[in-house]
Amino acid sequence: MKTASQLQKTMTVAGVMSGTSADGVDVALVRISAGKDTATPKLKLLGHAAFPYPKKLREAVLAAMDAKSISTADLARLHWRLGEFYGYAVTRAQLQVGVQAALVGVHGQTIYHQGVATKFLGGPLRCTWQIGEASEVSSRTGLPVVSDFRPADMVAGGQAAPLVPLFDRVFFAHARRNRVLQNLGGIANMSAIPAGSSDLLAFDSGPASVVIDGCMQTLYGRGYDRNGAVAKRGLVVQPVIDAAMKLPYFAAQPPKSCGREEFGGLFVTRFIADCRKHKAEDADVIATATALTAESILHAYRTFVWPFLGTRAPLAMATDYIVAGGGAKNATLMQSLRAGLEPLGVKVSTTDDFNVPTEAKEAMAFALLAWLRWHGLPGNVPSATGASRPAVLGRVTLP
Repeated sequence: MKTASQLQKTMTVAGVMSGTSADGVDVALVRISAGKDTATPKLKLLGHAAFPYPKKLREAVLAAMDAKSISTADLARLHWRLGEFYGYAVTRAQLQVGVQAALVGVHGQTIYHQGVATKFLGGPLRCTWQIGEASEVSSRTGLPVVSDFRPADMVAGGQAAPLVPLFDRVFFAHARRNRVLQNLGGIANMSAIPAGSSDLLAFDSGPASVVIDGCMQTLYGRGYDRNGAVAKRGLVVQPVIDAAMKLPYFAAQPPKSCGREEFGGLFVTRFIADCRKHKAEDADVIATATALTAESILHAYRTFVWPFLGTRAPLAMATDYIVAGGGAKNATLMQSLRAGLEPLGVKVSTTDDFNVPTEAKEAMAFALLAWLRWHGLPGNVPSATGASRPAVLGRVTLP
């Protein structure tokens, strides 16, 4: 293990994130230094840029996720095409921000994630797969690239998700306030950090935008519900929410992780059919999908986070609930979360209030994970993923 004095004092890293919603790529350019010790690196966001996937590329990505049938050739081509797009995004982001990076951290596009073992070819197996050729990124940027962050945690016994909690603790932990970091991407994940403690609870609570977006695409031919406007004019079909909340995933204890495998196309089809049984109009379906996201998050907070914080800090300790991700712009969803959390004395805000754009947080996290890998330092939080040990995450590709 390197000491703080052996680490590069200042290094600019480009973090590249493309999440479950598959709407595009976020690039965060982050200045990182060791701080007083290796456990407390210092981060400063220098700039952020977003690059939506072209329509045909997004369609290809969505078709590849948890696909029941897709050709090997198409997967290989998509893997390389994404590498090209990531390289383009990093190059353009550097020009837009006016900053040159020394290292790139690329999460890649998850097309399959199975954190819990199931039987395959005669034995139990867990697996995860993020695509986007790192050699292509390195070639186009002329920079070393860290990719494939998740497998090292998985072989250490973890679910390889969530991986953002270490960043949450480094950047947001507070001596006198509990902090709950909520990401609303395709999947909702949260990190609970008690005031003045090094303990941390983190897990995927269930769907964020993935069900809403799927219903919007099916019913309206649109990728998402802008500002939650459709949901706002619909009526929630409560029996559908009650039935969905009986799924085993919501009751399962952390550590746990999920994705489109649980809440993707098949779930959306059944969800819409269940709403139709109750004579739901299209807007009612979107309202109900939005309510499912809110209820699953609130259930997770009440069931897992509230007791965790209460055993590690006085319940009277102030709690900040800080939201990031595209779902932070869904006013209807945010209103539901505030209505459920504020009576508990929880202050709801977004990362924008902490000078971190809501779209940039996860890209910043993978900049940090790349920096840690470059210096041979662990990047996972075993209590969050279920791993048996800290693990150095990622593979390095040199130009």
